[in-house]
Amino acid sequence: MIALSADGVGVVLDLAGPRPPRVSHWGVCPGPLTGLPPVPGQDVVPSQGDGWFGRPVLSGRHDSGWRPSRFTLAEAVTVNGSRVEARAEDPDCGLGLTTEIELTPQGVLRMRHTLVNTAASPYTLDRLACLMPLPAQAGEVLDFAGRWARERSPQRAPLRQGAWSRENRRGRTWFDAGPLVVGTPGFGFRTGEVWGVHIAWSGNHVQYVERLPEGDTVLAAGELLEPGEVRLGQGESYSTPWVYFAASDAGLDGLSRRFHAMLRARATHPGSARPVTMNTWEAVYFDHREDRLLALADAAAEVGAERFVVDDGWFRHRRSDDAGLGDWYVDETVWPGGLHKLVGRVREHGMQFGLWFEPEMANLDSDLVRAHPDWLLADPQRWPLPRRSQHTLDLAHPEVYAYLLERISSMVAEYGIDYIKWDHNRDLAEPVHEGVPGTHAQTEAVYRLLDDLRARFPALEIESCSSGGARADLGILERTDRVWGSDNIDPVERQHIQRWTSLLLPYELIGSHVGSSPSHITGRVTTLGFRAATALFGHAGIEADITAWAPAERAALAEWIALYKELRPLLHTGEVVRADHPDPAAWVHGIVALDRSRAVYSYVQLETGVAERTAPMRLPGLDPDAEYVVEVIPGEVSGPLDRHPDWASSQVRLTGRALAAIGLPAPRFADRPGTAFLFLCRRV
Repeated sequence: MIALSADGVGVVLDLAGPRPPRVSHWGVCPGPLTGLPPVPGQDVVPSQGDGWFGRPVLSGRHDSGWRPSRFTLAEAVTVNGSRVEARAEDPDCGLGLTTEIELTPQGVLRMRHTLVNTAASPYTLDRLACLMPLPAQAGEVLDFAGRWARERSPQRAPLRQGAWSRENRRGRTWFDAGPLVVGTPGFGFRTGEVWGVHIAWSGNHVQYVERLPEGDTVLAAGELLEPGEVRLGQGESYSTPWVYFAASDAGLDGLSRRFHAMLRARATHPGSARPVTMNTWEAVYFDHREDRLLALADAAAEVGAERFVVDDGWFRHRRSDDAGLGDWYVDETVWPGGLHKLVGRVREHGMQFGLWFEPEMANLDSDLVRAHPDWLLADPQRWPLPRRSQHTLDLAHPEVYAYLLERISSMVAEYGIDYIKWDHNRDLAEPVHEGVPGTHAQTEAVYRLLDDLRARFPALEIESCSSGGARADLGILERTDRVWGSDNIDPVERQHIQRWTSLLLPYELIGSHVGSSPSHITGRVTTLGFRAATALFGHAGIEADITAWAPAERAALAEWIALYKELRPLLHTGEVVRADHPDPAAWVHGIVALDRSRAVYSYVQLETGVAERTAPMRLPGLDPDAEYVVEVIPGEVSGPLDRHPDWASSQVRLTGRALAAIGLPAPRFADRPGTAFLFLCRRV
């Protein structure tokens, strides 16, 4: 037996053999795990030969015939600190299996398998997943629904016998993607035991929880393979994506704390202050005119933007989304001198310059497809139906890959591009690559392309955008610097989307912009203060034609940007906290510095309240024994002054314990939906 522990989480592994490792315990660790009496463990690769009748972790067959696999350890298990590697084999079945298990310093467990075919006969792999056991008290499931402009809508259900499976076959992570969470019944943001799983993969995948009649319960995830998609010749191998497991006895905020800390510890995590980004999409759409964009760049610099991103519409034939996709050359009819004048103006203002690409896609009405129809990821005899007038390019095709790498690299080099907004706007329907399903090869090729670009241009930053927030997973974030939270920047909708996206990702990785009113997607009218208060909790930016705004609005926008710059060291390093507020019409959330010296909180009125007197705001996460001064953040981000609570006009001094247990009177916003109230806590 070996016990690994980190940050209050432990895993106990039985490595005695002859089977691959068995997990005797995984989850919150109340103390030393040595001396635990033997308990029935869960094989990490269970088989029917060992009495496992749940969903198979491994499934496949050799061309010579099918034999059920039953692995035994091939050599002593290697233990190196918090990392375990076990090599097993089944000579009769002609397979070898290496399992890697690692417990990160932040208490997140990650696992992957590598399967090798040792037989002469080719092996077709159907399934290979990673699983961990759950205890008997796990009794409720949280996962997400979602669609375009309404990403990650939570849904909960009791955990019963059988399997609850979330399967994605769209060729990209979908709008419903997030951790699959199982917890004790009634768990909240700050209460209950919870266990979560997330697969770091941007293609087809499955995440599931299964409870068997025998009482065993497992949480698992893996790539979802189509028939014949992965075939291994003798000596060839397949590695699963990394699957991440996290546990907490402090509710969902405990899961977020672990995931966020792990992401922030990466060598590739953005280390510089997240620049205020002006993105041109909702400002101009396809109406690209040099004078208009020059004026927008001037206005962006005036209000304090630090990065200017030219969105869709800059390349050949692109006056709508029906044509030009794939023709990655500056449109000479719109930009006779190229983008040099605009880039020069952006640089004069001290801003970074960014450009939009959608490299994986092409319109039929493009020079690219007219010249190379064989470059599409499709059956050449029967193309799938177009979506958004576009098809998918086969990035696993060497010529396609070389073309895209050359075109993007040339643009980055010519204009000194600092930032790419990398979009992906359709599902992979009927993806055929060399006569077999092509999603696996496509996903790996996208990863290689991103890796090659970053190797050529180490300072280049890349945003993952996929019809908004579809491709927001840890696989794509190994290679990118943020995700676009949603195409919907209506602040009421964004409050929901950002709350649940931040279950996995810290705010500095979630793009969140101030848009126009009415919202371009929902038509909802909102105040600038509420839009700004919402965008503050993210990697903030602007997405509106501010050249048409009144001077007072632009001045208010500039004040908000100054506030964001002042607070972003806290917003992008602190711990996300969400109160289990009793009034469903209002939310209380915030960011607390890791040393508990200060915090910023937001009270958000989303709907009209049933009760006239709103519930007090209880503030989680502070040092219970320290005293704090509470001060309202002035300006439009805190709503109308006449609705502020009485204490807002003076300094309040209370302990963290009192603020968490009793709280403060809330603003009188019960009849003012779409209003926020921001305030700071500073330890004295």
